[in-house]
Amino acid sequence: MLVVRPAGPADLDHLLELAILSGPGFTSLPEDPDQLVERLDVSRDSFSGVLPPQDRWYTLMMEETDTGDVDGIASVKAAVGLKRPFFSFRLANQAASSPSLNIRLDHQTLQLVNECTGWTEVGSLFLKADRRKGGAGRLLSQSRYMLIGAEPELFADMVLAELRGVFTPDGACPFWDHVAHKFFPMEFDQADLMTGATDKQFILDLAPRHPIYVDLLPEPARAVIGKVHPQGVAAMALLESEGFRPNGLVDIFDAGPTVSCQRDHIRTVRDARRLTVRITEDVDAELPALISTDSVSAFRAVRAKAQIEGETVRLTPEVADALKLGDGEVARVKT
Repeated sequence: MLVVRPAGPADLDHLLELAILSGPGFTSLPEDPDQLVERLDVSRDSFSGVLPPQDRWYTLMMEETDTGDVDGIASVKAAVGLKRPFFSFRLANQAASSPSLNIRLDHQTLQLVNECTGWTEVGSLFLKADRRKGGAGRLLSQSRYMLIGAEPELFADMVLAELRGVFTPDGACPFWDHVAHKFFPMEFDQADLMTGATDKQFILDLAPRHPIYVDLLPEPARAVIGKVHPQGVAAMALLESEGFRPNGLVDIFDAGPTVSCQRDHIRTVRDARRLTVRITEDVDAELPALISTDSVSAFRAVRAKAQIEGETVRLTPEVADALKLGDGEVARVKT
């Protein structure tokens, strides 16, 4: 059975493997053991409640209970932009007109902004290639919203997600090559690493101060603004099914889109129910449900058959064991 559970320091080898497999442009999964060690320490201290709520970064691992294999990762960052700026480019229209010539023009521009301070971010969604079927991706994605719904007061009213922008099969990034690199004279991987490892002062020092007119950019760069990496198309579809929509912001390095949704309007947060667990050998249910604990500190999530009767849910011993829930305890269930 697949179970989504908290990540901690013992997961370093798993996390490093996933970071290597994720490839270029996956900013939240750098191939840097020191950063990954720090991230896992933060995850442990987030789930245990040691860190203040706004400093918490919850990392989740998807594990096969029979083998112990870890095949995926996801995360929830409680708040962005509080200690380090959260930079984006905003796509905006600037109108120009000449009444005497009867001409009106609308120019699309990119403007550096820091608009999402304090928002919660869901991210780091990545699965090994052989797990991208059979509902594993949906379980991993939705587990983040079950985590938020367990204790919503720990998270912001607005939730965002950044999606990786377009890269060519040989690893080139058209937006970086034609636009961002002009302002950041370094390799993409170096800039990407510095984004996660520094206070981002280098962005403030070097990024363009004035709007960039999209019409003046080369066609390869224009074509990828706000577009998703091919490996991110499924993730985008999952986000849209939850109610997330593009908000006009794109990444300053690869031009991947940012999407957002009000926390309480996220479909899984809104629709999951708190039910009392009854453990039984026989569960009469046609389709599996999304089931999680009702606690951040002891968070676990699975997809399994669940029989709902009023305010109770019947689970098999195997499912209850995967969730580490006992008879009479509370689970959150979304059918």
